[in-house]
Amino acid sequence: MSQDFQHAADHSENQQPPAGGAPELTEEQMEFLASMFGLARAGKTEELLDLVDRGVPVNLSNEKGDTLLILSVYNDHTEQAQHLLAREADVDRVNDQGQTALGCAVFRQNEVATKALLAAGADPRLGRQSAYAVAEIFGLDAMRAILDAHQG
Repeated sequence: MSQDFQHAADHSENQQPPAGGAPELTEEQMEFLASMFGLARAGKTEELLDLVDRGVPVNLSNEKGDTLLILSVYNDHTEQAQHLLAREADVDRVNDQGQTALGCAVFRQNEVATKALLAAGADPRLGRQSAYAVAEIFGLDAMRAILDAHQG
């Protein structure tokens, strides 16, 4: 990753901007960071993980608060999501719509992703559209049972 992209990535995640305001990113840097979300949506696991391993923050979020993990789970890229979890992706990040990766997994009725997120410590009650709320609203009894079994 070039120095410019590393600089852009360094300032993308909960860091204080330098004195005088937020860092200004070039159009090229903005396009690069936006491309990360396209990779997550498309299930381009190898490319995505290579960039994360080279320094792009695993918890990078877009203008809607979606993280790479949220987008991976929502688009049913379970293996990709598991790799992001192995790289310590934050399981409890809530996007601007009040959604979490776990809520997305429940909505998609993806049992494997749901169990992986729960095992990684995801909170099923977190967010306005929590995993429990999604299961209740859409009548997803099998998913509710997985959540309940984990709560034990």
